[in-house]
Formats: sequence, C-alpha cells, structure tokens
Amino acid sequence: MSPLDNAINQEQLTPTQRSQIKRVSQRGHYERQLIYEILDEGLICYVGFVVDNQPFVIPTAYGRVEDKIYIHGSPASRMLRSLLTGIEVCVTVTLLDGLVLARSAFHHSMNYRSVVIFGTATVVQDSEQKLEALRAFTEHIVPERWPEVRPPNRQELQGTLVLSLPITEASAKVRTGSPLDDEEDYSLPVWAGVLPLQVVAGDAIADPRLHKKITLPDYVQNYTRLVAGRE
Repeated sequence: MSPLDNAINQEQLTPTQRSQIKRVSQRGHYERQLIYEILDEGLICYVGFVVDNQPFVIPTAYGRVEDKIYIHGSPASRMLRSLLTGIEVCVTVTLLDGLVLARSAFHHSMNYRSVVIFGTATVVQDSEQKLEALRAFTEHIVPERWPEVRPPNRQELQGTLVLSLPITEASAKVRTGSPLDDEEDYSLPVWAGVLPLQVVAGDAIADPRLHKKITLPDYVQNYTRLVAGRE
C-alpha cells in the first residue's frame, strides 16, 4: 500500500446530519479503514429506497473497489431501475459477532459491526470498469475464484446492469464487550457473558457433473469470511 493509499484509508469521513451516530454515539466510527473492513467481511447489503411514497429494502450482493461499492443485476430489476433515476439510497451492512447475555432481560444485547452509506447511485457505462466491478463481486464472495472461471461474454455484460455508489457519506457502529448490567444485578445467580457467532463454511458439495479429475481448490477448502488480522 502506498503512503497515499494509507492516508486515504486512515481518513475520517465528516459526519453529516444523516450519517452522524446519535443513539449511543460512543459506538460511532467514521474511519474509512474500519468501514472498508466491515464491508469487505460482509456478504449481503440491504438497499433502502422510496418510490411513490412506498419504502423498499432489498437484500443483494455487492462488491467494493476502493471508495465505491457496486451492486448489479438484471436491467429489469425494479430496484436498479429505480436507482437509475437518481433517488436517494441508504445501504446497510451488518456483521453479527455475538449474543450478549445479561443478568436482566432488559440489558441483553448483541455485539456487532455495521455500516450505513447514504448517497445516489450511478450506472457504470465503461466496459472495463463494468468488468472490474463484476470481478470485484466474484472476488468479494470467493477470493481467488475469478482467475479460474470463464469471464462474462459480451451478451452477458450487456444483460447486466451495474451501479456504483461512492463511500463518501457513511458511518460505522460497533458494539463489543461484556453485558452492562445494573450494579445491583451483578449479584444475581444468573450466568452472563457473550456467545460468539461467526459465519463458518461447511464441507463443500461437488456438482454431480463435475469432472472427477478436478480437485477441490484450497480457496474453497479453507474458505473464511474473517478479514486479515481478525482470526
């Protein structure tokens, strides 16, 4: 990473009226590096938007390239067609790290890392940028997969709509640590603590039509959603 890239990653985004964390504000973070790490570990984002006074929240896959996230799908997608009009969008990603079991029902909680991004999406017209976005989708879900598979052909590229959303108005919110009980409840005879959770891959199931000479790739056998430094 160059000194310039490092400086950008350490940059603090300036909170806006929409992105400012107000509820439990001490859990709010605006560092690009943390926002990127959460986005890179997640798999699904939720895209919120309003059309004709009707709110929608649609789950979809995404990929990140530098300071932009990309979503894609069929040109017939209502979500993508709506976003093409320039309406405001809110994209969220949440990682659930653990269940926080307190001594009282009221203080039960969850440890989590989340990102909220606001803005307007734009269509990716440049063919090279579009292909790079599709590569990012694939590598985001299964790193090292893209070099092995057949890339999209011209017809597939034309049949795929890719939208870009800049990560300029965003914030992260993080909860870590033990339960926060009322002082008088710490003497209760109730177990309290954290039950850690994480996404764990099971044993890979081969396609029945897979050629028997093709072996399981290391990136499938050792698949993990943990980003570097969090193992």
